[in-house]
Amino acid sequence: MEEEQLIGKLREKGFKVTPQRLAICKFVLSSKKHPTVEEVFAAMQKKHPTMSLATVYQTLHLLTKIGLLQEMGPSIGSSRYDPNNSPHINIVCKNCGKIEDYESESITEFWSQITGELKCKIVGQNLMISTYCDKCEKSPD
Repeated sequence: MEEEQLIGKLREKGFKVTPQRLAICKFVLSSKKHPTVEEVFAAMQKKHPTMSLATVYQTLHLLTKIGLLQEMGPSIGSSRYDPNNSPHINIVCKNCGKIEDYESESITEFWSQITGELKCKIVGQNLMISTYCDKCEKSPD
């Protein structure tokens, strides 16, 4: 998402656009690693050393609320945030916690079928498969 689009979306929803909030948004929405709150906070401390952990929590909550992020719950350890809102499967390593997105046309078709059958408003999706990544498979605990 372009910065102007992001600013427009935040303002459209009635939220202030501060330099700290914008930095958090840009970082997490461009991440491919499904960061935790602590990872976002550590990254922000480099350029915004006075930023509070509460600001990070509030911004991630706001992004989740307006549909730009999905929170992956505590079933994978600490909560992590996924900026990919397209239909996909999160492949999660049970040992190291590494998460990779798996996307394919069959998942998109499957998701379209499900959304067509359900009689409710869908506000998010999180499909997850637990496995061991290549590194952990080769060197078990």
